[in-house]
Amino acid sequence: MKARLFILGLVLWFVATVALRFAGQRVLHPNNPLGTIVLFALSFVLMALLLRRLCIRSKLPQGEWPTAAISVLLPTMLLDPFSSAFFPIVFPNMAPELAGAFGGWMLICCAGGLVGATFRSRKPL
Repeated sequence: MKARLFILGLVLWFVATVALRFAGQRVLHPNNPLGTIVLFALSFVLMALLLRRLCIRSKLPQGEWPTAAISVLLPTMLLDPFSSAFFPIVFPNMAPELAGAFGGWMLICCAGGLVGATFRSRKPL
């Protein structure tokens, strides 16, 4: 594991969690399946691009990108199950029935990050 990237992932998780605690009702909406699908698709792509960019900026060889992605995403994978389980306490501004959509969103984000870090470029970086 890459400690610096793990700490970055922890900071990103904390900032995102605080932002959702105060403005999450503007992002996830009950009874809006199309909005949820669009959010999931955009999040997947943005996380893939973010992880690739982090790996490139860190000047990591491509062989280390998957480990870097795990390091960045691990805080989300470890902490957001608790955010989902205690959704009404963590996110009092959002409808409790959005806990499943939130959990799905976090899975999509992690999947995007892992995909972004594992697909190889055709030309060497």
